[in-house]
Amino acid sequence: MLSPSLAQEIAGDTSAVIGFNVLITDAEGVVIGSGDSSRVGSFHEASVEVVRTQEPATHNASQAQRLQGVRPGVTLPLVTGGRAVGTVGITGTPAQVRRFGLLVKRQTEILLRESVMLRSRLLAERAAETLLADIAAYDPQVVEGDFLVFRAAELGFDLRLRRVAVALEVTVPDAAARRRGAPTQDMALIRSELLRTVREVFADPQDIVAGTAPGWIGVLHRLPARGSMASLVADCRRVADVIAAQDGLAARVGIGEPATSVGGLHDSYQDACDALRLGARPANSSPVHLISDLRVHQVLAAVGQSARNRLLDLTAADLRAQPDWPVLRDTVTAWCESGFNLVRASAALHIHRNTVVYRMNKIEQITGRPLRDHRATMALYLACLADRLGGG
Repeated sequence: MLSPSLAQEIAGDTSAVIGFNVLITDAEGVVIGSGDSSRVGSFHEASVEVVRTQEPATHNASQAQRLQGVRPGVTLPLVTGGRAVGTVGITGTPAQVRRFGLLVKRQTEILLRESVMLRSRLLAERAAETLLADIAAYDPQVVEGDFLVFRAAELGFDLRLRRVAVALEVTVPDAAARRRGAPTQDMALIRSELLRTVREVFADPQDIVAGTAPGWIGVLHRLPARGSMASLVADCRRVADVIAAQDGLAARVGIGEPATSVGGLHDSYQDACDALRLGARPANSSPVHLISDLRVHQVLAAVGQSARNRLLDLTAADLRAQPDWPVLRDTVTAWCESGFNLVRASAALHIHRNTVVYRMNKIEQITGRPLRDHRATMALYLACLADRLGGG
């Protein structure tokens, strides 16, 4: 529990401050830290009794001579959780160093507790990262789902609860998008701060939050009995807004579907990552993307580039030859995603409805098909999505 590196750091720093040599032993009486480095590794006999009784002891010159490795001074127990884990000793005449004893003991115990808490937190973070990585890579042919359920339970997480996967991507925008004078952030350096920000929003004890790569954070969020996806979306927007408020950062969030099994969580996490990738469209300014809104895009992306190229060539070749193809493509997309409603389409495009009508007439003239022919329009819609996916 008391590491030699921490003991040496505490002993060295404390010795320099009080002007007397400080040494720290483990529970067996072996010196693991000392302002006098030559004493490290030696046996300090007085510490054995101090650890046993958890009572301080003082030794004058004659008493110290009768004990192995002991010099005049005071020796006090280091106690944490009701158990003595070692001792701290101060070398000097008892009258000189006794006044420092309690102060040094308390300071050392505080630093020890902080070290244990930090190590525990780091171990918990690493365990959560490993668990999330194993769920993301889950293959029922390789590992039993029950094994991951058991491992999660050891960490205090019940994977049988209704959860939904969330994937967050934090990036540094290009220089033109950053505020003037804002510093460039290193994702690896601000990882802890980003995790803390996400955990402040996803604060349920059953929420599994872990970094998956620099700038990437995964969450397996427990959906409360009365919780809704709308509430989750609001939370994700809040996270994105808080991160975006930090100079030089931008955040996007992908959300999967609810699940209650390891296999379902695997699919949910993959869906969340797909939502991030597929939602990164210039026309989509929202930082939060739900896979439920992108299922068609997901299926089309899985088809393969060759098939998407063929769809584009056979369905939208004449439109793609137009100099304003991106505008026409966005119009078709908005028309279909707005339920073939002119008012909603114009609102989605942020233009006057008459402009939408003009563009639709142009599209109909070039394709030779009315946009109210839903079957033909849906084929054109898929071609437009294929173009956005890089099918061309």
